[in-house]
Amino acid sequence: MMEKDTLLDIKFNEAVDKVNEYHSPLPADILLRLYAYYKIANKNFENPRSRKPLINAFKTNALFQAKDVTEDEAKQKYIDLVEKYIS
Repeated sequence: MMEKDTLLDIKFNEAVDKVNEYHSPLPADILLRLYAYYKIANKNFENPRSRKPLINAFKTNALFQAKDVTEDEAKQKYIDLVEKYIS
């Protein structure tokens, strides 16, 4: 039997693939939540690096709003968003 974390990782990676293959526009708030959950899930705590300060501000705000989310919660929330908006 597969461990829960392993299954979560598999589902998360499949959701990431779906997002990367998706080419229709998504609402900005959904993109920002996906961004924040992806960064948290991957333990990437670097500052946003867009050339546009306003975009960095939005990304930083999204990360701040998700600051209390654990790595596993971030993976599940990412999966849930993808299932709701991309499936």
